Amino acid sequence: MKKVDLPPNPKALVESLRDIGYSLETAIADIIDNSITAEAKLIDVKFSWNVGDPWLAVIDDGYGMTHDELVSAMRFGSKNPLEERSTNDLGRFGLGLKTSSFSQCRCLTVVSKRRGKTSCVRWDLDSISSGKGHDWSLLLLSEEEVKSEKTLLALVNDYLATQDTGSIVLWNKVDRLESGTAKRSGEARYNDSIHSARTHLELIYHRFLSPSVGKSKITIRFNNGHLEAFDPFNSMKSAELRKEEFFYEGQPVTVQPYILPHHNKVSKPEWKKYSGRHGYLQEQGFYVYRNRRLIIYSTWFKLIPKQELTKLLRVKVDMTNSFDQFWKIDVKKSHASPPAEVRDNLKRIIGKIEFSGKGVYKQKGQKVRNTVKVPAWERIAKESQIYYQINKAHPLLNKLEQGLEPSQAELLTSIISMLENSFPRESYYSDLASAPEELNNLSLEKEQIIQLLQLFSEDGKVRFTENRIQEILYTDPFASNKNITMEVLREEGYEF
Repeated sequence: MKKVDLPPNPKALVESLRDIGYSLETAIADIIDNSITAEAKLIDVKFSWNVGDPWLAVIDDGYGMTHDELVSAMRFGSKNPLEERSTNDLGRFGLGLKTSSFSQCRCLTVVSKRRGKTSCVRWDLDSISSGKGHDWSLLLLSEEEVKSEKTLLALVNDYLATQDTGSIVLWNKVDRLESGTAKRSGEARYNDSIHSARTHLELIYHRFLSPSVGKSKITIRFNNGHLEAFDPFNSMKSAELRKEEFFYEGQPVTVQPYILPHHNKVSKPEWKKYSGRHGYLQEQGFYVYRNRRLIIYSTWFKLIPKQELTKLLRVKVDMTNSFDQFWKIDVKKSHASPPAEVRDNLKRIIGKIEFSGKGVYKQKGQKVRNTVKVPAWERIAKESQIYYQINKAHPLLNKLEQGLEPSQAELLTSIISMLENSFPRESYYSDLASAPEELNNLSLEKEQIIQLLQLFSEDGKVRFTENRIQEILYTDPFASNKNITMEVLREEGYEF
């Protein structure tokens, strides 16, 4: 059988690799993964708009690379994803450094220092594009060439010159900033992208920034500002359900469910903080970690739908990097799909915890029902439909109807029907889903409570028997305004 050597066209390939699907935040994360694998303890992300010629660099104090190791690392596909790796290795394909960088810039420079010796190499897409044939020429920068570049030299002097090991990944010709549709300056878009990346990294690496006992801490800085860990589970305040562990291909998968606190159990700033980028309804689901690094989050893997009643349920799933090929983790390490056996176990666990997540709201509803025995509104379930209608047997309505002429009573009935049919269910559901802490009943004034109590009495005066008072306190609107109602009754001489 004949064979023909058919290497890829460099210009076509590298331009295609730019569109794998990285965002700025996932691209920076891919570079930081390499720093963590290199056992870095301090990672600096430096950036500048640079008067319309932006650059960004990721610098670490990891163990660095020799010249030969650095050249090998710049090779496309420098690792076989099927090879066995260190349990702390956050890479997989040997593509991340290159593809993540090219998704954002046209010039990638890497400087690395090991055992006191510094090496510098560069991929320049413009240089590749201008070449002929199948030229994959990696540029090797000399010490003099490094000194001739102001930004690169400053980074080398500020970091590598004062330490024995470490690496610098520098992006120049940054040309992939999202433009959007708004008429805003490039600098403003750049700053927005950087802010979004910071927020993303505080979530993705929160277990490195604020590690558990026995785990090493990593410091990440953005232009010298420290990143603060964002724990999506609000672990100190949330209810921790029973942890479970099962095995797949001989490796453990650990599942730890949390129920975040109801909005009336935390302050408004805290409630808003843990709502995440898209709100509690969308942020519920599994949070899958690979070696403590968050890979995919806010998904139930289509095992159950996202519902209002489960929006406070978030589940931590821990696995090792030996699962990569089974979970179908992509190059960007931002997507994963569990194998069938793992899905079955996750579905089994969901079946046990789903009720607990819904219980936060069901218990709240049960508490309300226990304190209001004569509601103003009634919930009616009929023929697979749910309706809310005004309680026509409410004593205040009955008292009002007694003094009406037949035509007036008929008009009142029509008005009640109009109100029931005009219930703003879409707006109510939207507000409840997006900001339940801001959704409240209007409180009645003291004078209004007095008027309603007078209407509730037999003679128009606030005079009731003890049993009648207990009935009043379980009847809306008095039950919903209990403090004011009790204050009025105390002023009338009643004791509680």
